Amino acid sequence: MKAGNASGAETHGFVQAIVHTFLYSNLALILIVLAAALGITSLLVTPREEDPQIVVPLADVHVDFPGHSAAEVEQLVSTPLEKLLYQIDGVEYVYSMSSEGHAIITVRYYVGQDRERSLVKLYKRIDENIDVVPPGVTGWVIKPIEIDDVPIVTLTLTSQKSDSYLLRRVAGEVVDRLAKVKNTSRAYVVGGEKRQVTVRLDNQRMMAYNVSPLQIQRAIQAANVTQTDGDFSRGDAVIRVDAGKAFARSDELKELVVSISGDRPVFLQDVADVEDGPEEVTTYVRHGWGPARGFEDEAGFPGTLIGPPAEETSDEVSSPAVTIALAKKRGTNAVWVADEIVDAAQRLKHDVIPDDIDVVITRNYGLTADHKVNELVEALGVAIVIVIALLTLGLGWREAMIVTVAVPVVFGLTLTVNMLFGYTINRVTLFALILALGLLVDDPIVDVENISRHFGLHRRASRPIVLEAVAEIRPPLITATLAVIVSFLPMFFITGMMGPYMQPMALNVPVTMIMSMVVAFTITPWMSYHVLKRRYRSAKEVHVEDPHDLSAVKATYLYRVFHPLMAPLLRSRRNAWIFLGIMFVLTGLAASLAATRHVPLKMLPFDNKNELQVVLDLPEGTTVERTDAAVRDFESYLRTVPEVVDFTSYVGLTSPMDFNGMVR
Repeated sequence: MKAGNASGAETHGFVQAIVHTFLYSNLALILIVLAAALGITSLLVTPREEDPQIVVPLADVHVDFPGHSAAEVEQLVSTPLEKLLYQIDGVEYVYSMSSEGHAIITVRYYVGQDRERSLVKLYKRIDENIDVVPPGVTGWVIKPIEIDDVPIVTLTLTSQKSDSYLLRRVAGEVVDRLAKVKNTSRAYVVGGEKRQVTVRLDNQRMMAYNVSPLQIQRAIQAANVTQTDGDFSRGDAVIRVDAGKAFARSDELKELVVSISGDRPVFLQDVADVEDGPEEVTTYVRHGWGPARGFEDEAGFPGTLIGPPAEETSDEVSSPAVTIALAKKRGTNAVWVADEIVDAAQRLKHDVIPDDIDVVITRNYGLTADHKVNELVEALGVAIVIVIALLTLGLGWREAMIVTVAVPVVFGLTLTVNMLFGYTINRVTLFALILALGLLVDDPIVDVENISRHFGLHRRASRPIVLEAVAEIRPPLITATLAVIVSFLPMFFITGMMGPYMQPMALNVPVTMIMSMVVAFTITPWMSYHVLKRRYRSAKEVHVEDPHDLSAVKATYLYRVFHPLMAPLLRSRRNAWIFLGIMFVLTGLAASLAATRHVPLKMLPFDNKNELQVVLDLPEGTTVERTDAAVRDFESYLRTVPEVVDFTSYVGLTSPMDFNGMVR
């Protein structure tokens, strides 16, 4: 018992020494300025993005096994590779998808595993077992996947005059230039037909010249190669010797000799038609406008055009389109990267992109992340106003100003810790800070209220009275703060993918409460003394009166309001038990709302997203054309929905991946 009391006295003495130091100096003023500077710097420097960083090492292994059915691919490639990769230390799940001539095996490690080490393990395990690769496997590719692969900006090129082949060629030029924007990583084009040279064999002409398809194939493969055969020195210079010449134009392919017929060379154009143009259409991408077009005219907002619109456009017809998707590098600010991409696209619209092609911003996670941070600042302003109003009503405007200072100071220190721990400003971080708004003012309110009460009871203001008032509420204040912190600590132990997703909340709420307690023991006592002492006369002018005199408290407005409500409960045990019973019933009814699903249970509140993805899953074996017809009917419906600004349809291929798609 003596040891415990000594330890408690030591703790209280340490806290009391801190309160004394700040109360008898101007360190509190320095802390206010420092916290404000750190908070502003953290708010500006910390990367902003839509979703938190999730470290879940994940990789797809693509294996080519041509000439085999899906069942054979599964039996000879997918199943053995699944067993092999599952033996890697740290692997949690292995999935596979087998199709004709191709297999995709997905390896997912446990949450928190080191990304680089995990990929090294994967490459090492595959290299160690090359000797058991089935004959016929032509190759494999390992593609790591992470959250930064999700594009933060998508630009859709659409036109009612140009076809998807031309749009693809323009997009190819644009994406190469946008990929040079600082801090961009992946940049790719979705949709459109690629350029290719198609050789269409004519059976009758082949029979006339006695040429087989295999001869033509071998002739093309042999001729479309350039090899270095060596070099020699001549005239004090080294001359390289190349054999063969790869085709540079489709006209060269037409002049290829594929056979000899009657001492006459047979050219490829004699037995086949050579076409330089788009590949065969297997996918469709279209863009259309909804009734809400032009509703949001903010620069960079999804659904807005980059540059002037193309002439003679109609909102009633969907236009061919291609989408350019751009992701950012890990740890960079999504807001800055997205703004630079949009600015670069503005310049390309004037220099590279034809006037009859519209460039529509269909996704801008940088702008939405910036809006969410700005919403936090707005919520902070609203919180300050509410605190001032309530405390002015309950205590007075001086007390309200003291507590108000605690809000930006606590947030400034919390954002600094958030930045030092490597967290970004995202929607989970903002939700944690907004949740903590109602908690962080508790400690300063209790502190300033008790200091004000002691000043009123003693009829004077002095530093010893401040120390006495703070010492009186110190144990319950520390206990209440620790209770809130402990209630959020279990979030650190959430397993699975939700663990790192919710870690910003597990960190920021406890840190906010700790900083609130620090402010209550440093800044609040100092400000309370200097702000409230004007209300009371000097200690030399007034003698000390009974500290238990409640006449000053009874004179307040709140006392006159709450006394008639609380007095019957305090005077009668029966009334108190009835009141507790009513509260118990109301609590049970409130809990039953969740049990009966009248109130949905969610980890996070509903987010007001401006992007909605609808997936049409038709029966297996449905042709692309039939799927396209169903999508066109759906487009006609979307044009009647008043809230729709624009839409982009993808048939036969996937749209640029979003965060939810990556998690699934």
